[in-house]
Amino acid sequence: MSPTRSEIDRLHAQLCSGISDPTRIAILYALDENPRTVSQLVEELQLPQSTVSRHLAVLRTTGLVTFERQGRRVCYLLKDSRVIQALDILRAVLDDHVSDQAGLLSASRSE
Repeated sequence: MSPTRSEIDRLHAQLCSGISDPTRIAILYALDENPRTVSQLVEELQLPQSTVSRHLAVLRTTGLVTFERQGRRVCYLLKDSRVIQALDILRAVLDDHVSDQAGLLSASRSE
């Protein structure tokens, strides 16, 4: 039995909730470079350990990151690198949106 449109929309929204926070986006871009431990992310992003851990939990729940145990260390990594492509597309849309808004602002000032 295939999922209904409503189920797909709900899963889509859940996935999007994973990228709906600037800290989670920063974590995803950091993990795109290399897998990292919580401590490495804390140092790189200059955030409290509790904040990074909380956001990693959301990213795990939404299926955007996974982890591997390496002895006593836990390394987090992207589950699917296409999420970075999606984020890059969204940034391109944002760039266009900002350019359009700046153009409107310029046009309104010159009137």
